[in-house]
Amino acid sequence: MTDNATHEAEIDNSNRSTTPRSDRFLNHIMTGWAEGSEVLPSQRPAAIFAARRREALAAQFVGERLVIEAGVMKQRSNDTFYPFRAHSAFSHLTGWGSESEPGAVLVIDATDDGRAEGGRAHEAGRNHTATLYFRERAGRDSEEFFANPEIGEFWIGPRPSLDQVAADLGLQTARLESLVSRQADRTLADDDLARAVSELRLVKDEYEIAQMKAAVDATARGFDEVLAALGRATAEQRGERVVEGVFNLRARLDGNAVGYETIAAAGAHACTLHWMTNDGAVRDGDLLLLDAGVELDSLYTADITRTVPVSGTFTPVQRQVYEAVLEAADAARAIVRPGIRFGDVHDEAMKVIERKTREWGFLPEAVAGDDTPYHRRYMVHGTSHHLGLDVHDCAQAKRELYLDGRIEAGMIFTIEPGLYFQSDDLTVPEAFRGIGVRIEDDIVVTEDGCINLSADIPRTATEVEAWVKTQRGL
Repeated sequence: MTDNATHEAEIDNSNRSTTPRSDRFLNHIMTGWAEGSEVLPSQRPAAIFAARRREALAAQFVGERLVIEAGVMKQRSNDTFYPFRAHSAFSHLTGWGSESEPGAVLVIDATDDGRAEGGRAHEAGRNHTATLYFRERAGRDSEEFFANPEIGEFWIGPRPSLDQVAADLGLQTARLESLVSRQADRTLADDDLARAVSELRLVKDEYEIAQMKAAVDATARGFDEVLAALGRATAEQRGERVVEGVFNLRARLDGNAVGYETIAAAGAHACTLHWMTNDGAVRDGDLLLLDAGVELDSLYTADITRTVPVSGTFTPVQRQVYEAVLEAADAARAIVRPGIRFGDVHDEAMKVIERKTREWGFLPEAVAGDDTPYHRRYMVHGTSHHLGLDVHDCAQAKRELYLDGRIEAGMIFTIEPGLYFQSDDLTVPEAFRGIGVRIEDDIVVTEDGCINLSADIPRTATEVEAWVKTQRGL
């Protein structure tokens, strides 16, 4: 439960503070400011969808008080903190994205009578009341606005008022310090509530689908820019960081940040599934595996992977591996429709991976009664995961609703098969060693099938070669 903190650690910098404290100075700095007029924003489009989500959640916890915390700023080192990002459940239920305030708390009273805590008027849903608590901006007549580096406007810029946030989100707001915790409150530390807010995101509404499409489009622009910068990347000793930096710039221009640490894996680094050190060379003749996604200001993120020949031309073996992975991806996508089991998507891709590696002679000879999945040596990860506010969205949903669950229209997930042949893998011919290929697309399920949101990013080997050559000017 919240203790009204806005950051993870209490910092004492009194040993190096130079802030004047005399009454004469305080009077000087707290006066002489132009009187501002507060402009209330229009309600954001996400607000109506967030209200529906709160109703759906409240229906599962009738008579209970639900406390959803945004979280606090995480300490990076001493008195520096990582950029704040609100908990995904908090953003989902409020519509507040990258501008969320650290320490904010959403309280939902799942009641039917519309009464509010302490007699105050709360935002009233059909089956709940809700209040958003946060630390309001400090006035110019307080020391906080110039002396507090965590929340003071002299340090971090303008902060919203209670009225502005109420108008923006369509929620009743209150001061964080007025929030009183109760022993019976359900918080995100509660397994049932954590599972419920995760499962609530399994099916996306129309606002979420539009945000996901926008995130994919921004990511596509980033991929174009990365390919255009490959010449510079090949000239740098740590060229993977050119790739990372170019993509991350696009993420900051079009959104809040990257949705996860960019994987810029050239050559044999592509065989390391979560290669994020990104300190290797990018060489003509090698493949570059780029796994990256733009997170919008709404906090919805794409998750796309493309594997490209740095020179613009696949070698015969590289193309052989690439086309096998593409076949697996296409086979998996072809079965996607409402009603199938989510895990069937993975199984369909694995059929192709198993067949290809067996045809190439990489697997032990088949023996009756031995169903060992030897092909998984070359692809140890899953083929799909849900996607949305988190890159691995809905992660706390029950297995029977996730891997064993039935696909529904509105679900968004990845399809991302791969093949990875480690440099020291003696089970494959030398020509394959050090080759890693993954192709990842973001899929939205429709009433009768699915749409590949990332279909406009080149996918076939021939298209990819042309894409690289065009962007590099070769």
